[in-house]
Amino acid sequence: MKAIVLKPGAVPLSDWRAIYRGAAVSLDPASAGVIAASAAAVERILARGEPVYGINTGFGKLASVRIEAGDLATLQRNIVLSHAAGTGGPSPVPVVRLMLALKLASLAQGASGVQPATVALLEAMLARGLTPVIPAQGSVGASGDLAPLAHMAATMIGVGDILVDGQRLPAAEALTGAGLAPVTLGPKEGLALLNGTQFSTANALAGLFEAELLHQSALVTGALSTEAAKGSDTPFDPRIHTLRRHAGQIETAAALRTLMAGSAIRASHAVGDPRVQDPYCLRCQPQVMGAVLDVLRQAAATLENEANCVSDNPLIFADTDEALSGGNFHAEPVAFAADMIALALCEIGSIAERRIAMLVDPALSGLPAFLTPQPGLNSGFMIPQVTAAALVSENKQRAYPASVDSIPTSANQEDHVSMAAHGARRLLDMAENLGAVLGIELLAAVQGCEFHVPLTSSASLEAARARLRREVPWLDHDRHMHPDMEAANAIIRSGALVEAVGIALPGVAG
Repeated sequence: MKAIVLKPGAVPLSDWRAIYRGAAVSLDPASAGVIAASAAAVERILARGEPVYGINTGFGKLASVRIEAGDLATLQRNIVLSHAAGTGGPSPVPVVRLMLALKLASLAQGASGVQPATVALLEAMLARGLTPVIPAQGSVGASGDLAPLAHMAATMIGVGDILVDGQRLPAAEALTGAGLAPVTLGPKEGLALLNGTQFSTANALAGLFEAELLHQSALVTGALSTEAAKGSDTPFDPRIHTLRRHAGQIETAAALRTLMAGSAIRASHAVGDPRVQDPYCLRCQPQVMGAVLDVLRQAAATLENEANCVSDNPLIFADTDEALSGGNFHAEPVAFAADMIALALCEIGSIAERRIAMLVDPALSGLPAFLTPQPGLNSGFMIPQVTAAALVSENKQRAYPASVDSIPTSANQEDHVSMAAHGARRLLDMAENLGAVLGIELLAAVQGCEFHVPLTSSASLEAARARLRREVPWLDHDRHMHPDMEAANAIIRSGALVEAVGIALPGVAG
């Protein structure tokens, strides 16, 4: 995996994806000039002696309280310590690394007034594998992701905990062990580190990247299910989808046609099949999965903008020595994007579960009951379908929009908030549920296809079947089902299923 060089304000979605997947990160050295200019502008603004929010005043409802020059460093340290008030379990390491990279790219645009040394420490922590322990709960997604980012900032001043090679260490010890020293925050710097949407955005991007992979995987499992049920590929005819006009639908139909191209199973019932139309879970895959793809792409466009923005407050304009207060920290765009991703995850699982239910029902699929050669003596896939139903219903409950909620904070100074943080944070749990559902569909669809032997499917789908069979044998009699499900889930979540089919499947971008 190539190392990523961040070009602040112009980082493509594919680079953020690579960082989430573990790529090394560094900052484009060309940004050094604007960082230094921004820090110098803060000094000039301070020298004028005027009250400027967050630089020589209190914060939030306390913005009218003037802070004397001798207390400015204490002010910035205090905001970090007081705001590091998150709760809950630690955020996943890949999400925290992505959060740090997002903050690095934001600060390096020269609109936040931080010292070059502060940016350098953030870059060094990423490069040396120092991951702050960030409690997952406590942000309402406005006035910045204050608590999570405060926990990040706290480690930079030597407070809190850092993970190093999986070991949790006191921050000061971890920094020293990596040859680094804590920073002393100057005017504006504590606020600059805390203000921003980077926690919400990192979680939303993580959800997006997992949803993208799961969407591609569901195209493969859906095609396999179509083959197992001896479904028709006529609904994937491009003429149908050209008339509907939606890009995602057109691309999804094309992908399904490609996945099934050359199938002997399909050819075996192409003529004389008494069935006129397949159930919606097969026939309407392009319409449903295409709509999902369009929604994911819309969310991706929003999140790519957010990842490349500056969501600090106040913003420093070095060319005019101005500090302008605004509301770029409000994460409403991220909240909407997260809600869209949640709906997409929910719908991928919903239609996949219907395909599983169809396959285990002989009246619908024409296959042995519950996909076992000896139903009655064996229960086969009876309960995996129940598990899939449970996971889909759980995701339905989690898909309720977070963005429609708000609760006033900071003594009503911050009276409308986005709830982007937990809207985004639920996505990885929803993706985990969906991965398990698709793993069950993979098992059931491959089992169903093998009732048609010696007929085979397309080369791509046979490669997918072979990938599963490397780890999970044919289910001839009931056995402990959980290990089979875990193996199939791992194939889905690792991307091995998508890789196995050997064709390019539509993604969100980059």
